[in-house]
Amino acid sequence: MGDIKNLIDGDAVQKIKQLAMDADIALFATNILTIPTSVRPMSTQGVDEEGNLWFMSRIDSNKNRDIANDNRVQLFYSNKSNSEYLSIYGHAEIVTDRNKIEELWTPIAKAWFTEGKDDPSISLIKIHPVEAYYWDTKENKVVALLKIAVSAITGVENDGGVEGTITINQ
Repeated sequence: MGDIKNLIDGDAVQKIKQLAMDADIALFATNILTIPTSVRPMSTQGVDEEGNLWFMSRIDSNKNRDIANDNRVQLFYSNKSNSEYLSIYGHAEIVTDRNKIEELWTPIAKAWFTEGKDDPSISLIKIHPVEAYYWDTKENKVVALLKIAVSAITGVENDGGVEGTITINQ
């Protein structure tokens, strides 16, 4: 069984930044009180100093309409190559601030916004984490894989993981 290490404030923000940016792609869920939930992959544009996560979206997209109806969202990150996982429940806000769009713009975004960073259809989605939980390895990937292999062969429980809640008090 892994260790429990709950993180708060600055440590929590750093863990969100590290895990979300390393994984990059989140499964972004809206309509979380309905079945089936609406889920789509989205690239994380950034994580700010307060732990808010930022995504680019078309202003008239289904996800923006979903958020206008109910701003509760769930994000799921999986970085299998590093055995890192993150789940974030939060509240979403649609932002159209041109300066923030400029700040978060990357050349790859032009694949979705053909007019570039001045495309009038660009909006940002800002996610304020309310509850988050992470799973991570204690050591680097090679050591973690060796421990798993030894555990599988010997039957001795692997203690290579760490997990916990992430809390940001704002």
